[in-house]
Amino acid sequence: MKKKLISLMLSTAMVLSLTACSGAANTAAPAGDSAQATGSGELTGTLKVGMIGPLTGAAALYGSAVNNGTKIAVDEINALGTGFKMEYQPEDDEHDAEKSVNAYNKLKDWKVQAIVGCVTTTPCVAVAAEGNSDRMFMLTPSASATSVTEQGDNIFQLCFSDPNQGSASAQYIKDNGLGSKVAIIYNNSDVYSTGIYQTFSAKAAEVGLEVVSTTTFTDDTANDFSVQLTDAQKAGADLIFLPIYYTPASLILQQADAMGYKVPMFGVDGMDGILGLEGFDTKLAEGVMLLTPFSADAKDEKTVNFVTKYQESFKEVPIQFAADGYDCPYAIYEALKYYASKNGGLDVTGKSNKDICDILVSVFADPNFKVDGITGEGMTWTANGEVNKAPKAVVIKDGVYVGL
Repeated sequence: MKKKLISLMLSTAMVLSLTACSGAANTAAPAGDSAQATGSGELTGTLKVGMIGPLTGAAALYGSAVNNGTKIAVDEINALGTGFKMEYQPEDDEHDAEKSVNAYNKLKDWKVQAIVGCVTTTPCVAVAAEGNSDRMFMLTPSASATSVTEQGDNIFQLCFSDPNQGSASAQYIKDNGLGSKVAIIYNNSDVYSTGIYQTFSAKAAEVGLEVVSTTTFTDDTANDFSVQLTDAQKAGADLIFLPIYYTPASLILQQADAMGYKVPMFGVDGMDGILGLEGFDTKLAEGVMLLTPFSADAKDEKTVNFVTKYQESFKEVPIQFAADGYDCPYAIYEALKYYASKNGGLDVTGKSNKDICDILVSVFADPNFKVDGITGEGMTWTANGEVNKAPKAVVIKDGVYVGL
């Protein structure tokens, strides 16, 4: 029954979202007028695909996971034996906006036609603005702030937007009785964390979920959480909601354990990766829950195949960011196939990034275009770039993620 309730809530939200955007999507002008049809209805040629993300630095766990997942997908697409190929080039931005723009310019010099990325929000906002001016299509696997897609119609999200994560988390906690008195600890210097906090708080009030403590920190103070944890404990919180990244979350878990404060914790996609954090005792994360579009222990054929290949190639279990990276090339591939089938074919070789952008924007904004990936079945997109798919809840047990 609980699963039915959350599925009904998410399905209703999807219907409303599609209804709201259907007028804009259906009136989109036919794109790619300068991209000549081949007459066969088939997709052919070689598409240059770039990726921008932190391959080194503090956020390298995210960028490396996206890069690894993207590589697997590109290799699979190239092995299909069709007349279509992808040429792939990743660039490191070290989770820095200026370096991300530099990485983008390198890809432009390479004559990139579409980009997977950026991986993190602040760099993605900077590059999306540049990309909109250049008419460069971008599909971000993980930059979830609404400010990303607000930069223009050229960028779409494969990840949930921050508002969706916040509201879905509050609804899930309420529907499944995970906590009756909730404390929130968020980073008020980070747009990702703040955006999720705001929608979580609003949804909690709407559904009658009591928030008994709300405390904050900044990037500069993300080393001592004794004040925040003490406030939650004194308020009688029976669950702590953490709309934050895995690094500060690991410190919160360590410091709560040192205090002897045992309380369930619930996070969002930014917490994914905590099990791979060097030097972190994964026993401290036992019982931690989070919403994510991907669970590595899922038994469907696509997920099993991906997890097997990932483990064979990189000697570790893939996290959600790897799965999002994997789905991005496939979404681009399926969109180009969709266009080719309806326009007498398409040869992408040598096409300008503007032509490719016009084609992909028109297809992604089409409510009839759907993608089945490992992070969601029947994924569709609104005209403003947000993805529609159902989240999954997982819990950490014995050092691995297990579906709830």
